Amino acid sequence: MPELALIHAALTAPTADAPIAFTIRFEVDADVAFDVDVSLDIEDASTGSPRLKAQLAAAGWDVSWLPRGHYEVHALAPRMPLPAGRYDAHVALWHRDAGARVKSGAARIAFEVDAAAADPSATLAWQLRSLPGTVPLDRLSWRRGGGDWFFKHFDHAARTTASYLLGDSPLLRGRILDVGCGDGITDLGIALRWRPQELVGIDPFRGYERLGEVLAGTALPASVVPPSLRFLPASANEIPFEDDRFDVVISWGSLEHIVGGYAQALREIRRVLRPGGLLMAHPGLFYSDVGNHLGEFPFAREEPYVHLKRSREWLRERVLAGEPDRMDRSGDVATPAQYWQWFTELNPITVGGFERELRELGFEPWRVALRTHDRVDYTAELQSYSFVDLAVGELYVSAWNRKR
Repeated sequence: MPELALIHAALTAPTADAPIAFTIRFEVDADVAFDVDVSLDIEDASTGSPRLKAQLAAAGWDVSWLPRGHYEVHALAPRMPLPAGRYDAHVALWHRDAGARVKSGAARIAFEVDAAAADPSATLAWQLRSLPGTVPLDRLSWRRGGGDWFFKHFDHAARTTASYLLGDSPLLRGRILDVGCGDGITDLGIALRWRPQELVGIDPFRGYERLGEVLAGTALPASVVPPSLRFLPASANEIPFEDDRFDVVISWGSLEHIVGGYAQALREIRRVLRPGGLLMAHPGLFYSDVGNHLGEFPFAREEPYVHLKRSREWLRERVLAGEPDRMDRSGDVATPAQYWQWFTELNPITVGGFERELRELGFEPWRVALRTHDRVDYTAELQSYSFVDLAVGELYVSAWNRKR
């Protein structure tokens, strides 16, 4: 269980000729702590009425996770953003554990503001830094952002799946199956954040065998992998578990890659997911501009919907003779031949078709999110395709299994 300790909270005395600074030091005494935040609530010391509320997260610091170590937070302003008077500042340290927000520590600071140091129009600016001996923040995935493969899965995919689509459901504390788990990074993020009873990732291509190698390039130790997380080299078409085994099944970017179609995989998912269980799926949409999975090749970025406009032979020649601008995949490097194989195996999933297939199997939609392209410029080659198929770039859906 993540443990945080508030070690120190102080205020540099506000004077007429010096900026003010609230300083908070804390320790992460675990391999990792998630969604760390600091709040500052200032109230009038005489009346107890609230006068100012500020928060690290509200200032733009999305501290997705912190590894073991010591940290320091500053809330700074050129003058105290309060009128003259006596105040109490209540500092609190927060994190998330198994999807719930937990107060990890608190402190009270009593202070007084004289007229010369007061400026009610001032605002607080927040800073966070690692103290000496702790991994620098710039080495963490959430600081490197969207181009970082570990961030895309450990941070973005895990949080999008469990919080945005599954609403931090209590079912996440039960048994979870990930169909097409790839390298297992998303599963690790979910297993550590929500601590399910069991999380099994299946993928016949065994990409998860690289998880230890991937972790070596992060600030997390190999020992962070919990015993509740395991992987199997199994196919989605033959899931090796009994009926109604799982409370949650997830599939992030995998259904489009199942060779020969995914209808059997959906039936298998329905079979192993218990009645009242939750499915979360993020299938690739073939007819969108990003649906060809060839975006690392310059020709695909230069010509929108190139896979719908050009012949297969033309595409094949460009892929096999080209050199992609490879995205970061935590050290995994694919050949042009592999890119071509992935493209030829893609299932032509559409929003309308996927909805129909889910409903026919007895799934009841709960949450749906669509991400659209800014604009579609129709050409002669695209006239036969629908607005929705071309304009919707991404589909995210969660649904209840209503089988009887």
